[in-house]
Amino acid sequence: MSAQPDLLYSEEEEALRAAVRDLLADHCDAPGVIARTESDAPHDLAAWKALSDGMGLAGLLVPEALGGQGAGHREVAVVLEELGRAVAPVPYLTSAVVATEALLALGDEELLGRLASGRTIGVLAVGLHTAPGAAVQAVRVEGGLLQGELSGIADAAVADVLLVPADDGGLYAVDAAAATVTPQVSLDLTRPLATVTLDGAPGRRLGEAEPAVRRGLRAGAGLLASEQLGLADWALTETVRYLKERKQFNRPVGGFQAIKHRLAQLWLEVVNLRAVARGAADALASGADVDIAVAVAQAYAAAVAVHAAEEALQLHAGIGMTWEHPIHLYLKRAKADSIAYGSAGAHRAAVAELVDLRAP
Repeated sequence: MSAQPDLLYSEEEEALRAAVRDLLADHCDAPGVIARTESDAPHDLAAWKALSDGMGLAGLLVPEALGGQGAGHREVAVVLEELGRAVAPVPYLTSAVVATEALLALGDEELLGRLASGRTIGVLAVGLHTAPGAAVQAVRVEGGLLQGELSGIADAAVADVLLVPADDGGLYAVDAAAATVTPQVSLDLTRPLATVTLDGAPGRRLGEAEPAVRRGLRAGAGLLASEQLGLADWALTETVRYLKERKQFNRPVGGFQAIKHRLAQLWLEVVNLRAVARGAADALASGADVDIAVAVAQAYAAAVAVHAAEEALQLHAGIGMTWEHPIHLYLKRAKADSIAYGSAGAHRAAVAELVDLRAP
């Protein structure tokens, strides 16, 4: 029998959390993030440089021999918890996780080294809504050049290289400068989407697309649960803090029994979310029961993150409805995350298939 996974945070993981939280406190304060969403450049590339170049976090999943840190998915999960807690507008999940995992499947050392340094941002040109194993949009290969349009591509606006699936079954590396990237209207202003149009763009064939895309999306789905955990935990913590201070009838609002019940229910949900998110990260790190751990995490995580953000919005009352308060960023991120890398329903169907409990 295999040993039971240890889902508790190690001392090293807690130290990493503290360092990332300090960095984000300096770079991603709420007024700054809100101001960025109102501009033409919502991504915080200074924060990205500090995370990737300063702390080396873009290369956590890349072996040391290729210029990475040679760490694992548990460490990445801790980073994503903190990024979720700050709704940080950086391409970490898309470049350091999804694109990196796709390249690890193909063994492309040159591109892996570039992404590990953080000086090159890579994006897998697959719609953010796509679940692991689902069919993906592909462009045409005509005369050795790529033609076609791909929509719903997260963080394409700041990509240096696009990993593009083509109709010959290959995955191609395309210089983003050779593509036309058109912003789409996005609910989540901190992880904007775009349409990528290729009109005779040159590309370098990296290998077979299907296993690389599947591996990238699976890691994205599994580790997204840690981002959702960070978001939900922030919403709960901030709401509890606010309700201790806010008074009504000369009593703290948090002292009313109906409010206590709502917060207790939310606390239980967040605790369970932590368990499934840690389970998915540990499974990705160990390679044991990965598909089921990822599907279980995403079947559960979306509803909790959305519920936490909704409760924060309601229980902050009038102030929560203002643009100046950051809660709307968390609710939009939670809603967008709820369909990222497959909806909860798609992952429940995957769980049913994996454990042979399909509907009659």
